[in-house]
Amino acid sequence: MKKIGIIGGTGPEATVDYYKEIINAFKDGSGDMNYPEIIIYSINLGKLMGMMRAKQYEEAIAYLVEKIACLEKAGAEFAAISANTPHLFFDQIKSLSPIPLISIVEATLAETIKRGLKRPGLIGTGFTMDASFYADNFRLKSIEVVVPDREDRELINYKLFSEIELGIFKDETRQLLIRIIEKMVRAQQIDSLILGCTEFPLILTEPEYAGIPMLNTTRIHVDAIVGYCMNEEI
Repeated sequence: MKKIGIIGGTGPEATVDYYKEIINAFKDGSGDMNYPEIIIYSINLGKLMGMMRAKQYEEAIAYLVEKIACLEKAGAEFAAISANTPHLFFDQIKSLSPIPLISIVEATLAETIKRGLKRPGLIGTGFTMDASFYADNFRLKSIEVVVPDREDRELINYKLFSEIELGIFKDETRQLLIRIIEKMVRAQQIDSLILGCTEFPLILTEPEYAGIPMLNTTRIHVDAIVGYCMNEEI
């Protein structure tokens, strides 16, 4: 097995979920506890978000590459960033990384194609919903990615950073998100929904809402990480 590196803290709740999901993937019922070696570098999320809000993108890229280099020095043979938003710069980070990186966007695209989906919705941070890195990658495979209207995007972003990223999961917020999903199904004819923030699976825990499948980017990313750990190709 290859040694796994994780850039965590982006946010912390999802980092814990990544660790649990990776370990669970190696539980085979034998009791031998043959788990992979995992090295986690939990970054300062406030520092990264400050760079993002100030549009200091080169600094953000350098910060993440520096931490990936720390993982490599600690023995990681490949790495993954446990959040969607930093994938805004994935190509630049990958080109500077000393070790291979597993893309959450590429893994989600592969899963979308596997399921035969053609018009997924996307919810995430404001950065993720306003950027085009999902849409651009999916468009290459003739798949259209749809985001909520601006008012709903602002509301989702507010709930993420005032509650969900802090580990606060309110039923009223869950119901709000479900109503937005229902609205997207009705008004924008989406056939699935990309949970484009790795905290969303912690509040939207069902495999389907509003009659459409949820694309759990944490689970999808973990599957790709585990596959590469077990010597599959990226």
